[in-house]
Amino acid sequence: MIGYPSTRLYEEVAFIAYYFHWPYDQIMDLDHRERQRWVAEVAQINKRFNES
Repeated sequence: MIGYPSTRLYEEVAFIAYYFHWPYDQIMDLDHRERQRWVAEVAQINKRFNES
């Protein structure tokens, strides 16, 4: 089994914490796919906001 790169994990946690102000423990309780989904959702919001 290949582990998840720690650099990417830190990026996801920082991104979610910055936008949602969620604590570290709450973010780490999310499974990998759910964390990635939140990152994607925030990125889409930012993209739409920046385009307008």
